[in-house]
Amino acid sequence: MTTVPTADIRLLLDLEPVVEAGLNRHLATAKEWFPHEYVPWSRSRDFDGVLGGQAWDPGQSELPEAVRTSLIVNLLTEDNLPSYHRVIAEHFGRDGAWGTWVHRWTAEEDRHGNVIRDYLLATRAVDPVALERARMVHLATGFELEYAGAAEAIAYVSFQELATRVAHRNTGRLSGDPVCDQLLARVAQDENLHMLFYRDLLDATFDLAPDAAMRAVTTVVTSFRMPGHGIADFARKSAQIAMAGIYDPRLHHDEVLMPVLRRLRVFERCGLGPDGERARDALSGHLARLDRIANRFTERREAVGHRAAPAGHRTLGKK
Repeated sequence: MTTVPTADIRLLLDLEPVVEAGLNRHLATAKEWFPHEYVPWSRSRDFDGVLGGQAWDPGQSELPEAVRTSLIVNLLTEDNLPSYHRVIAEHFGRDGAWGTWVHRWTAEEDRHGNVIRDYLLATRAVDPVALERARMVHLATGFELEYAGAAEAIAYVSFQELATRVAHRNTGRLSGDPVCDQLLARVAQDENLHMLFYRDLLDATFDLAPDAAMRAVTTVVTSFRMPGHGIADFARKSAQIAMAGIYDPRLHHDEVLMPVLRRLRVFERCGLGPDGERARDALSGHLARLDRIANRFTERREAVGHRAAPAGHRTLGKK
């Protein structure tokens, strides 16, 4: 059994009223939706194998290649929900408002993998055999959060939910398929509400334990990795996604890190101790370096003239 530090137990208990308020707001705000309504079933047909349908061929996919890669990465990430549920339950607990939130979050996230997979298979956008094999490998690997403390876990999910929203939304916009765009926009709405919930918890953590919160934010920001980093060939897939402008260093800095940090007033907060101030200085230096990296990446991409494929353009050539 894992022994939870006393400071983490105290923080989780102190945050319980904030969790309850956030949960009530979420339940009042979140709108019911049904994944099956977003899937173009009329475009589907039997695959070969048991039912003796038509074999999959790359020429059947109408999605730009980078969009297809992004959808596969996003789906495999969503597929790992059993591991995520275990991790957040271990960090946040299964009782009271925390437990209610953990199960509600899991139920909502489960829709995302279901609807994306149904879309990909109905439209024959990906090789179904390769996709299933990748799912088996990725889920068998599992997921472990790289951060042990409660404050770090809250900080991580605050940034990660927003990063996921950005990735889904841009994938849909560049897909060239209005159905895909609408579907991923709906998924992104869920991710945004999840981000708001966690961001408010992180804000309250700053009020309750400012030094611990600042250290947690700095640790997470300076070492952030998307939860799907364990996917096979993730580095190459991420580079392709970045070159297409779906999720790149510029977007990570401008649309994920900075909006959360500004909302939390990280650089305006008073009352930090020496540890908190050192952490804030380290965070500032990291953001400056990341900004330079983002500029260099954008310049290199522009220099090679790489752009995402125009909407509707088929980049997956025939064999």
